[in-house]
Amino acid sequence: MIIHNLVEERVLTMYDELRPQIPGFCGCEVCRGDVLVYALNRLTARYVATTEGKVMTELNLDSGQSRVNMEVMLMEGFRRVSMAPRCGKAAKQPG
Repeated sequence: MIIHNLVEERVLTMYDELRPQIPGFCGCEVCRGDVLVYALNRLTARYVATTEGKVMTELNLDSGQSRVNMEVMLMEGFRRVSMAPRCGKAAKQPG
């Protein structure tokens, strides 16, 4: 049996979609990981083990509110990591 966290899969995809829209964000592996960890720790995991469960959960994750929740957590992660990057890059000032 293979178990998947569909929220994690979606957040990874959404990170790649949103990243180009964040000017000045470092995007190195450390900063990328920090944004993903920030978002995933604040979102409810959705684990599936069957094809039927995957289809039903994907439909739910495509709903407006679920997608918005993931985007909000990612955007907040981008903001926080930009202000205090652990990679050593100069922090981006809010503005």
